[in-house]
Amino acid sequence: MKRLSRLSVFGYGAGDAANSMIISTGNMFLLVYYTDVAGIGAAAAGTVLLLLRVFNAFTDIAAGRIVDRVHSRRWGKFRPFLMFGFVPMLLSVAVFHVPDVEPSLKLLYAYCTYGLVCVAYSMVNVPYGCLVGAMTRDARDRARLGGARTIGGLSVGATLGFFIAPLLGAGQDMQQIFTWLTVAFAVVGSALYAFTGAVCVEQVPGRVPRITMGQSMAALKANSPLVVLCVSSILFVTGTSATGAAQFYYLRDVLGRVDLFPVMAAAQVVITLALAVLIPRPVARWGKRAVYSGGASLGVLGGVLVFLAPTGAPLVGVAGLILGLLASASASIVTWALIADTVEYGEWKTGVRVQGINYALLAATRKLGMGFGA
Repeated sequence: MKRLSRLSVFGYGAGDAANSMIISTGNMFLLVYYTDVAGIGAAAAGTVLLLLRVFNAFTDIAAGRIVDRVHSRRWGKFRPFLMFGFVPMLLSVAVFHVPDVEPSLKLLYAYCTYGLVCVAYSMVNVPYGCLVGAMTRDARDRARLGGARTIGGLSVGATLGFFIAPLLGAGQDMQQIFTWLTVAFAVVGSALYAFTGAVCVEQVPGRVPRITMGQSMAALKANSPLVVLCVSSILFVTGTSATGAAQFYYLRDVLGRVDLFPVMAAAQVVITLALAVLIPRPVARWGKRAVYSGGASLGVLGGVLVFLAPTGAPLVGVAGLILGLLASASASIVTWALIADTVEYGEWKTGVRVQGINYALLAATRKLGMGFGA
């Protein structure tokens, strides 16, 4: 099997940049939009986001089931779904355009539009995630794809944080800003999805193009590595999400150094980009499981330092936070390669290749972890 070209790796990373244009924009700004622009009450808006993010975990699983039953002889199993990436992009524009109607209708509109985004996003994101296992069996290439995915998502998140967030100050026409932002993202994101679908060729054929529910359940039941990965992911993501949510308060109220918050934000970008480029080498030398476990161990050490850091020694606390960033970035990058390995383990164990539902379960557990840690 051929090693992946740089174009294929770059194209895969472009797909997660498109993903991030939907998910990061919603995570960072949707609550603000609902409350400050649309005029929806904070409690009602928070309930919309909470309920629909739980709903999104189930739409991921449903999407995985659909993906496992679809196969195109010309385009493969997963790439055709990416050609419909414009659908969640267009729906995300509608999400940020709540009409000026009575409050109950505003709330109904929010539930309907964001719910549709969850469904459409799952139908694109789940097959996108499955592409890793279909593009290559090489461990180093899978780590490269995980790194490219991380860079793609981070680039959009950093753009939103550093360039868009400062525009949303008092006195600004926030509706106009969100209109231009979502329309621009819809155009660029749709093109990125199409580009990913065009250059990311599926080289690993699935043995079973159509899989019954019974086969899926039997394969999942026998796939102990998938269970371990999902359980570890929900615990790990819960911890990192909680740490991220509390970081500002920790720096301000415990260490008394709120001025270090932008420094930590910049450190997160630098660390993630560096690891995305460098991590294929330790993966090739020691293996994905060792790198994943090593990253988790750094997270434990970082948590201990944060817990024990005295208020008069901010460097100790910051060192713990940086170790946590190293742990989060390394484990996240390797996770996307490990999920492809669980697919092949399940195929070896049962003779059935269920990529869609495997990835969907991992995505669902990570979303639950984010919810628990928020």
